[in-house]
Amino acid sequence: MQKKILYLVISLVMLAGTTLNAQSIYDFIVEDIDGNSFSMKQLEGKKIMIVNVASKCGLTPQYEKLEELYNKYKDDNFIIIGFPANNFKEQEPGTNEEIKEFCMLNYGVTFPIMSKISVVGEDMAPIYKWLTQKELNGVEDSSVKWNFQKYLINDKGELEFVINPWVKPNNKKIVRWIKGD
Repeated sequence: MQKKILYLVISLVMLAGTTLNAQSIYDFIVEDIDGNSFSMKQLEGKKIMIVNVASKCGLTPQYEKLEELYNKYKDDNFIIIGFPANNFKEQEPGTNEEIKEFCMLNYGVTFPIMSKISVVGEDMAPIYKWLTQKELNGVEDSSVKWNFQKYLINDKGELEFVINPWVKPNNKKIVRWIKGD
Protein backbone atom coordinates (compact mmCIF):
# COMPACT_ATOMS: atom_id res chain seq x y z
CA MET A 1 0.00 0.00 0.00
CA GLN A 2 2.80 2.44 0.85
CA LYS A 3 4.50 1.65 -2.45
CA LYS A 4 1.31 2.54 -4.32
CA ILE A 5 0.98 5.83 -2.44
CA LEU A 6 4.63 6.68 -3.09
CA TYR A 7 4.20 5.87 -6.79
CA LEU A 8 1.09 8.06 -6.93
CA VAL A 9 2.88 10.99 -5.28
CA ILE A 10 5.87 10.65 -7.61
CA SER A 11 3.56 10.47 -10.63
CA LEU A 12 1.65 13.58 -9.56
CA VAL A 13 4.86 15.54 -9.02
CA MET A 14 6.07 14.52 -12.47
CA LEU A 15 2.77 15.38 -14.13
CA ALA A 16 2.89 18.82 -12.54
CA GLY A 17 6.15 19.38 -14.41
CA THR A 18 8.17 19.85 -11.27
CA THR A 19 11.48 18.26 -10.62
CA LEU A 20 13.80 18.44 -7.66
CA ASN A 21 17.04 18.84 -9.61
CA ALA A 22 16.32 19.17 -13.30
CA GLN A 23 19.63 18.85 -15.12
CA SER A 24 18.18 19.04 -18.61
CA ILE A 25 14.96 19.74 -20.40
CA TYR A 26 14.41 15.97 -20.53
CA ASP A 27 13.61 15.92 -16.81
CA PHE A 28 10.24 17.61 -17.38
CA ILE A 29 6.82 16.18 -18.01
CA VAL A 30 4.32 18.74 -19.23
CA GLU A 31 0.75 18.59 -20.46
CA ASP A 32 -0.10 18.81 -24.15
CA ILE A 33 -2.98 20.84 -25.57
CA ASP A 34 -5.28 17.81 -25.26
CA GLY A 35 -4.48 17.29 -21.56
CA ASN A 36 -2.15 14.32 -22.05
CA SER A 37 1.21 13.91 -20.35
CA PHE A 38 4.11 14.82 -22.60
CA SER A 39 7.53 13.69 -21.42
CA MET A 40 10.32 15.87 -22.71
CA LYS A 41 12.50 12.76 -22.37
CA GLN A 42 10.98 11.49 -25.64
CA LEU A 43 12.81 14.34 -27.39
CA GLU A 44 16.23 13.15 -26.30
CA GLY A 45 18.76 13.56 -29.12
CA LYS A 46 16.76 16.30 -30.87
CA LYS A 47 17.35 20.01 -31.04
CA ILE A 48 14.34 21.73 -29.49
CA MET A 49 12.95 25.21 -29.96
CA ILE A 50 10.58 26.17 -27.16
CA VAL A 51 8.34 29.16 -27.92
CA ASN A 52 5.68 30.87 -25.84
CA VAL A 53 2.87 31.56 -28.28
CA ALA A 54 -0.26 33.72 -28.39
CA SER A 55 -3.10 34.08 -30.88
CA LYS A 56 -3.91 37.79 -30.54
CA CYS A 57 -0.45 39.32 -30.75
CA GLY A 58 1.26 41.38 -33.43
CA LEU A 59 3.81 38.55 -33.60
CA THR A 60 1.18 35.83 -34.11
CA PRO A 61 2.05 35.56 -37.83
CA GLN A 62 5.29 33.93 -36.65
CA TYR A 63 3.21 30.75 -36.43
CA GLU A 64 3.51 30.54 -40.21
CA LYS A 65 7.33 30.71 -40.15
CA LEU A 66 7.48 28.31 -37.18
CA GLU A 67 5.42 25.77 -39.13
CA GLU A 68 7.59 26.20 -42.24
CA LEU A 69 10.76 25.74 -40.16
CA TYR A 70 9.32 22.69 -38.44
CA ASN A 71 8.27 21.06 -41.73
CA LYS A 72 11.65 21.74 -43.30
CA TYR A 73 13.77 20.33 -40.43
CA LYS A 74 11.55 17.94 -38.46
CA ASP A 75 13.24 14.95 -40.12
CA ASP A 76 16.66 16.30 -39.07
CA ASN A 77 16.25 15.73 -35.32
CA PHE A 78 14.58 19.11 -34.75
CA ILE A 79 11.29 19.91 -33.06
CA ILE A 80 9.36 22.99 -32.01
CA ILE A 81 7.26 22.98 -28.85
CA GLY A 82 4.73 25.77 -28.41
CA PHE A 83 3.54 26.86 -24.98
CA PRO A 84 0.51 29.16 -25.13
CA ALA A 85 0.65 31.84 -22.45
CA ASN A 86 -1.65 34.74 -21.58
CA ASN A 87 0.97 36.78 -19.74
CA PHE A 88 1.33 39.75 -22.08
CA LYS A 89 -1.68 42.05 -22.44
CA GLU A 90 -4.01 39.01 -22.35
CA GLN A 91 -3.12 38.08 -25.93
CA GLU A 92 -3.88 34.37 -25.41
CA PRO A 93 -7.29 34.42 -23.70
CA GLY A 94 -8.66 31.22 -25.22
CA THR A 95 -9.13 27.78 -23.75
CA ASN A 96 -6.84 24.95 -24.84
CA GLU A 97 -9.53 23.79 -27.26
CA GLU A 98 -9.89 27.28 -28.77
CA ILE A 99 -6.11 27.66 -29.05
CA LYS A 100 -5.78 24.31 -30.80
CA GLU A 101 -8.56 25.19 -33.26
CA PHE A 102 -7.01 28.60 -33.95
CA CYS A 103 -3.57 27.08 -34.64
CA MET A 104 -4.97 24.45 -36.99
CA LEU A 105 -7.43 26.63 -38.90
CA ASN A 106 -5.25 29.72 -39.31
CA TYR A 107 -1.74 28.29 -39.60
CA GLY A 108 -2.05 24.53 -40.08
CA VAL A 109 0.22 23.99 -37.09
CA THR A 110 1.52 20.42 -36.83
CA PHE A 111 4.31 20.93 -34.29
CA PRO A 112 3.35 20.04 -30.71
CA ILE A 113 1.40 22.63 -28.74
CA MET A 114 1.17 22.22 -24.98
CA SER A 115 -1.52 23.34 -22.55
CA LYS A 116 -1.66 27.01 -21.69
CA ILE A 117 0.77 27.97 -18.92
CA SER A 118 2.29 31.04 -17.31
CA VAL A 119 5.79 32.00 -18.46
CA VAL A 120 6.39 34.87 -16.02
CA GLY A 121 5.49 35.79 -12.45
CA GLU A 122 4.78 33.82 -9.32
CA ASP A 123 2.78 31.18 -11.20
CA MET A 124 5.54 30.60 -13.79
CA ALA A 125 5.52 26.99 -15.00
CA PRO A 126 8.47 24.89 -13.73
CA ILE A 127 9.81 24.33 -17.25
CA TYR A 128 10.02 28.11 -17.72
CA LYS A 129 11.74 28.49 -14.36
CA TRP A 130 14.38 26.11 -15.71
CA LEU A 131 14.61 27.99 -19.01
CA THR A 132 15.01 31.40 -17.34
CA GLN A 133 17.15 30.74 -14.24
CA LYS A 134 20.89 30.14 -14.52
CA GLU A 135 20.94 28.33 -11.17
CA LEU A 136 18.67 25.72 -12.80
CA ASN A 137 19.76 25.64 -16.45
CA GLY A 138 23.46 26.26 -15.80
CA VAL A 139 23.80 28.68 -18.72
CA GLU A 140 22.13 32.03 -18.22
CA ASP A 141 19.40 34.04 -16.57
CA SER A 142 16.80 35.48 -18.89
CA SER A 143 13.35 36.91 -18.71
CA VAL A 144 10.55 36.25 -21.14
CA LYS A 145 10.14 39.65 -22.78
CA TRP A 146 7.02 39.00 -24.86
CA ASN A 147 5.14 36.36 -26.83
CA PHE A 148 7.21 34.27 -29.27
CA GLN A 149 10.48 34.30 -27.31
CA LYS A 150 12.53 31.32 -28.43
CA TYR A 151 14.67 28.99 -26.32
CA LEU A 152 17.04 26.77 -28.26
CA ILE A 153 17.93 23.49 -26.54
CA ASN A 154 20.73 21.32 -27.93
CA ASP A 155 20.50 17.59 -28.55
CA LYS A 156 21.84 16.91 -25.04
CA GLY A 157 18.92 18.75 -23.42
CA GLU A 158 20.95 21.83 -22.51
CA LEU A 159 19.95 25.44 -23.07
CA GLU A 160 22.13 27.01 -25.77
CA PHE A 161 20.48 30.25 -26.89
CA VAL A 162 17.70 32.62 -25.94
CA ILE A 163 16.28 34.43 -28.98
CA ASN A 164 14.17 37.53 -28.46
CA PRO A 165 10.55 37.52 -29.62
CA TRP A 166 11.09 39.92 -32.53
CA VAL A 167 13.61 37.64 -34.25
CA LYS A 168 11.76 35.64 -36.88
CA PRO A 169 11.92 31.83 -36.63
CA ASN A 170 13.66 31.55 -40.01
CA ASN A 171 16.49 33.89 -38.97
CA LYS A 172 19.91 32.82 -40.31
CA LYS A 173 21.32 32.29 -36.81
CA ILE A 174 18.48 29.91 -35.92
CA VAL A 175 18.72 28.00 -39.21
CA ARG A 176 22.51 27.66 -38.85
CA TRP A 177 21.98 26.36 -35.30
CA ILE A 178 19.44 23.77 -36.50
CA LYS A 179 21.73 22.64 -39.33
CA GLY A 180 24.81 22.58 -37.09
CA ASP A 181 26.70 25.06 -39.29
